[in-house]
Amino acid sequence: MRSEYCGRVSRAHLGQTVTLNGWVHRRRDHGGVIFIDLRDREGLVQIVCDPDTPETFATADMLRNEFVLKVVGRVRERPQGTVNPNLVSGEIEVLATDIEILNPSLTPPFQMDEEHLSETVRLEYRFLDLRRPQMQKNLRLRYRTAMAVRKFLDREGFIDIETPMLTRSTPEGARDYLVPSRVHPGHFFALPQSPQLFKQLLMISGFDRYYQIVKCFRDEDLRADRQPEFTQIDIETSFLTQEEIVVMMEALVRETFTEVLDVELPNPFPRIGYDEAMALYGSDKPDLRIALTLTELTDVMKTVDFKVFREAAQLEGGRVAALRVPNGGALSRGEIDAYTEFVKVYGAKGLAYIKVNALERGAEGLQSPILKFLSSEVTAQILERTGAKDGDLIFFGADTAKVVNDALGALRLKIGHERGHAEAGWRPLWVLDFPMFERDEEGNRWNAMHHPFTAPADGHEDLLDTNPGAARAKAHDIVLNGWEIGGGSIRIHREDVQSKVFRALAIDKEEAQAKFGFLLDALQYGAPPHGGIAFGLDRMVTLMAGAESIRDVIAFPKTQRAQDLLTHAPNTVDEQQLRELHIRLRQAEPKKD
Repeated sequence: MRSEYCGRVSRAHLGQTVTLNGWVHRRRDHGGVIFIDLRDREGLVQIVCDPDTPETFATADMLRNEFVLKVVGRVRERPQGTVNPNLVSGEIEVLATDIEILNPSLTPPFQMDEEHLSETVRLEYRFLDLRRPQMQKNLRLRYRTAMAVRKFLDREGFIDIETPMLTRSTPEGARDYLVPSRVHPGHFFALPQSPQLFKQLLMISGFDRYYQIVKCFRDEDLRADRQPEFTQIDIETSFLTQEEIVVMMEALVRETFTEVLDVELPNPFPRIGYDEAMALYGSDKPDLRIALTLTELTDVMKTVDFKVFREAAQLEGGRVAALRVPNGGALSRGEIDAYTEFVKVYGAKGLAYIKVNALERGAEGLQSPILKFLSSEVTAQILERTGAKDGDLIFFGADTAKVVNDALGALRLKIGHERGHAEAGWRPLWVLDFPMFERDEEGNRWNAMHHPFTAPADGHEDLLDTNPGAARAKAHDIVLNGWEIGGGSIRIHREDVQSKVFRALAIDKEEAQAKFGFLLDALQYGAPPHGGIAFGLDRMVTLMAGAESIRDVIAFPKTQRAQDLLTHAPNTVDEQQLRELHIRLRQAEPKKD
């Protein structure tokens, strides 16, 4: 039907007759000559219609935005002074000899080149939103990224193997999406949160190197980097050490960025331990573009008169830390109060501060309501440890380590981006040496920090029984500009070690057999040492595209309330369908005040 894409017509086609298909991006009537910007997935080309071809001109006069056309015309140079250097077709135009309207269009709810659109309207009319050049660019970037990954893994000997979408419910950290079985009344499949157990089974089956670009499902609260269904680059290998896996996966990321964005990432990526990441950045996914770091002050504050600091410092699992903001002394009281309200979202009760006006004046050169509670020796240590200079401001966090890390870590990001302390570019890193376990919110039991199939560090197997909190994991996360884009580990390949982990997690033999019996059985049949990683394709492409949300790189995403505004899913089903599934709906109980 066409001889060339609109966006590919160039000087090479001068004098040729071309047949083009596309959408009317814009129509302009300039004193008897009609110009049409015709758009397809490759870009725009300018179509010229003049009265010398009356029938074609009459058709052009009826056109409106988003009409679908077939255009036949001759390629010629644009007049001097009208060249558009930003387009491949910017030096030429097509003089139309015939225009056929393949389909008219209603007036669209927005223009395809509008920049500031309501996301609700975009998602409701997603089929139109996807025509917009930026969305076309994003999804093509996603395709090229996936292809670059596939080529790398194929070259390294990995094979693509599919795993089931309908499986059993297993505890993996988030709620499962459940699918009722018609054939087995009262029984349910679960959509996989990840192919974790199946990829381990594939290693036990001897496939050695597996990958899959696969949909995963988690029924959890959403945010900018989460969706109820998301895409994972799932990778597993046998007979490779953690170091070998880290080196290979780093090469995968580096090659993908080079091929897709023509960006050279550092070689090698920096590495940091979990404890150091939390101490310096308050986060296990630190954004290294921001130079600000936290300063440890817990030991200094154990005997101070300031009760807030002293109690936090003496609390088991408590922390007192500082965040120095260069030139932060210029912040107004109103701005400081706004930051105080911000950290309260993360559980902080307040945000103490010291303004450093003039160091040479000693205490008189400092400004803070808490100075009267701190001795000169303690104040001197604060200034020395933080490296404070004239004009700086020092914020403090004092609470449990989790609250301090969450609050100051988030404040570090906010101030870093708002106050010009963030550099441009790409800053990847590996975070290693994670704890095996972390306490639940009540502090009553251990939870796996990654998942219960992560192997302990060499020599830490006995700690699983005697001191689980001290056990370290062979886990590795890869972080880019403050986003965790991938995480993995060496897996447990021995049934006796896996049983120890279950005991530490208070999962008894009966529960373990009921939930994971197929894996525990398989581990007893010559399971090889194995490990891997899973990359979040959506997150990676979001960063590469410079988008604000992963919804901008997914063709048909859900809202933050897990709704599809285009198809109006989820929706109700009729009574007959429910009866076939042996399901009866209960009326929702009214919420209590």
